[in-house]
Amino acid sequence: MEQGKQGVVVKLTPPQNPLEQIQARFKELENGFRTWLAKQSLPVEAAVVTATSAAQGAAIGGFMGTLTNDVSSSLPTPQAGLNPQAMASFKQAQALAGGPLVQARNFAVMTGVNAGISSVMKRLRGKEDVQSSMVAAFGSGAMFSLVSGMGGPNQAANAVTSGLFFALVQGGLFKLGEKFSQPPVEDVYYAKTRSMLNNLGLQSYEKNFKKGLLTDTTLPLLTDSALRDVKIPPGPRLLILDHIQRNPELRDR
Repeated sequence: MEQGKQGVVVKLTPPQNPLEQIQARFKELENGFRTWLAKQSLPVEAAVVTATSAAQGAAIGGFMGTLTNDVSSSLPTPQAGLNPQAMASFKQAQALAGGPLVQARNFAVMTGVNAGISSVMKRLRGKEDVQSSMVAAFGSGAMFSLVSGMGGPNQAANAVTSGLFFALVQGGLFKLGEKFSQPPVEDVYYAKTRSMLNNLGLQSYEKNFKKGLLTDTTLPLLTDSALRDVKIPPGPRLLILDHIQRNPELRDR
């Protein structure tokens, strides 16, 4: 409340969004947890990360299991005389379409092992890269194969095969993510050109400059004919030439 010459002025603070408050509080707790975790020894960090990630994976797996529970209940009961290959196929079906408890266990193992190995690799190597990601994926795939009972009687070979499959998939996804997450490389030969076009509101004609190889070094040499050759309309041509004539940095070579 403030008192001015004309009377009393009351300033009302708008109520904060409860959802934003919860998100801010959660972010604060998350940052505090990460700061504490970074100060712990490697075994403690690996154990905590594995446990928390396994709990999250179990929750996700339990939810997924409720969706596939009807499928698993409809599977026929295996007969005692089935050959090993048929029994292995049945176990694969059970692993992929099990109920909440089965899927909670499978997801807990996959996410927990993956996160634990990733934290160890990051602490030892000081970075996150495709090699570390693939090692973590191999471990999670191998453990998933062992606990789910997928494959035939040779569990060791099946674990290695599953680990390699997980590693290859994770490596491909990592590289794909890197490709799409990298910012576009700045073209240093068109920095002044891009700035000029942005100032004039003619950004869409940058591709015309590049198509005609009209780089920053050619700006002082531009003529109406040169701009016409790269299919820039008359109006924008006049604006560009006038801008260059008025700007000493662009006009002087």
